[in-house]
Amino acid sequence: MLQNVLLEREIYSSEEHKMMQKMIQDFINNEMLDQMEEWEKNGMVSREIWERAGELGLLCIDMPEAYGGSGFDFSFSALFIEELAKKGVTGPGFSLHSDVVAPYLLKYGTEAQKQKYLPGMATGKMIASLGMTEPNCGSDLQAITTTAVDNGDHYLVNGQKTFITNGCMCDISLVAVKTWKGTDKEGISLLIIESDLEGFEKGHPLKKIGMKAQDTCELFFDNVKVPKENLLGEEGSGFKIMMTELARERLIVALNAIGGAEGAIEKTIEYTSTRTAFKKPIAAFQNTQFKLAECATQLQVHQAFLDRCTLLLSKHELTAESASMAKYSATEMHNKVVDECLQLFGGYGYMWDYPIARMYADNRVARIYAGTNEIMKLLIARGLYKELFEQMKADRKK
Repeated sequence: MLQNVLLEREIYSSEEHKMMQKMIQDFINNEMLDQMEEWEKNGMVSREIWERAGELGLLCIDMPEAYGGSGFDFSFSALFIEELAKKGVTGPGFSLHSDVVAPYLLKYGTEAQKQKYLPGMATGKMIASLGMTEPNCGSDLQAITTTAVDNGDHYLVNGQKTFITNGCMCDISLVAVKTWKGTDKEGISLLIIESDLEGFEKGHPLKKIGMKAQDTCELFFDNVKVPKENLLGEEGSGFKIMMTELARERLIVALNAIGGAEGAIEKTIEYTSTRTAFKKPIAAFQNTQFKLAECATQLQVHQAFLDRCTLLLSKHELTAESASMAKYSATEMHNKVVDECLQLFGGYGYMWDYPIARMYADNRVARIYAGTNEIMKLLIARGLYKELFEQMKADRKK
């Protein structure tokens, strides 16, 4: 319905994009929506839906075919992210698996690591999580306390991670650890830790305000012996790697936001066209028209910016500042749009049976994860005052 108002997006205009969009929509409508209630009850989706996504080629979409991916560019991944968000399908942690962890392995992994893990991830038979956040450490990743002590042919890992997407179901987790803690060499490293290793324990699914079907839990490491060959990149390079790759993760959050906003507007247009008050459709009231006009305009503006960011990411040219702008602005827009749309549903908007209620609960975390929006503003400001901050840093060293 919104296609009558919004300009066609060139980024998704190819025949390949249109064919994939139709396949994705059929997959969501026919195989996912009916399962959402059960997934919410269980606190996680089924392994079958992961393997089905793998069969359709919807996992690791922009990964080379040599490792089991589809070999498309990132715009096809972006399309899948948006289509899931439009329907409010937040349960499967596909994008964290395919668009965050897989690129880490592809870019920094050894050939042996790529061959061992990536084909299984592409089929959905091997589910991946990312272990960064800790109970006392959120956006400040340098403050993590999970340790990995060099023990000859392996690392001995101890610590805890929290708010881990795909945590309960994961077969592998890419975990940030402190190596050589308390010494001059102290730094952050990344380890690929397989979930069947002795001492690796998973907590129960966490009870959240929203995203109730998404598997989120704590991970515990008690003297876990991780082989040295599971080190991703060089020892001590973990923080630099994470900072480099966070731009992609933040764009993914922004894409979720614009997809979710479009879905909320479509649901509200449908509802206000049929629901009556004072003997006429709610859509006939000027307030309804103005509110939805504002929402659609903001969506259109953000779609244009994110399409540009998606193209830049496909060419490996997306900057940290632009990704921060996309994440900050799109999630704030999404929050406002869903709030306005829920208001137009009246009392029914507060009922869990209505998708707009789920959308309202689900979208709130987007302003927190992948770096809070306050952190995004700080990163944007640092880009604006880059020379000044560099000079201040140099002055402190004198």
